[in-house]
Amino acid sequence: MLMYPEIDPIALQLGPIAIRWYGLTYLAGFTAAYFLLRYRLRTRPSMQWLQPYADDVLFYMALGVVIGGRVGYMVFYQPMQLLHEPLSLFYVWQGGMSFHGGFLGVCTAIFFFARKHRRRFLELADIIAPLAPLGLGCGRIGNFINGELWGRLADP
Repeated sequence: MLMYPEIDPIALQLGPIAIRWYGLTYLAGFTAAYFLLRYRLRTRPSMQWLQPYADDVLFYMALGVVIGGRVGYMVFYQPMQLLHEPLSLFYVWQGGMSFHGGFLGVCTAIFFFARKHRRRFLELADIIAPLAPLGLGCGRIGNFINGELWGRLADP
């Protein structure tokens, strides 16, 4: 049996404000993605068109992850609560993010970014796809700290 370490999900408490490890892992994922994107733009001439917009595309991606992740969680896992109490979508302190929603949110954000800059969606997707594993990996560390996503017990 795997023994799970007891890690407090709150990294820092400042009065009524709690800074959680999960949020910090998201911040680490976005930061790592930023530096990888900057590196890729420096080393790949075919990507130079994106250089002046690197901060913007990461902002779009971050919005897509957070908004899409929250909307996806509510739609896929809490649809009745969303129907009966639509404002619960904004109760982020109660937790709830969905990979599926985050993925769809990023795809939507990238679609609009590509359209705004008159580029093809797949061209932009090729540039940002290598950034995703960094964010997903950091998010899984946050899941580990929160004690989430363990799965089911298997029969021996």
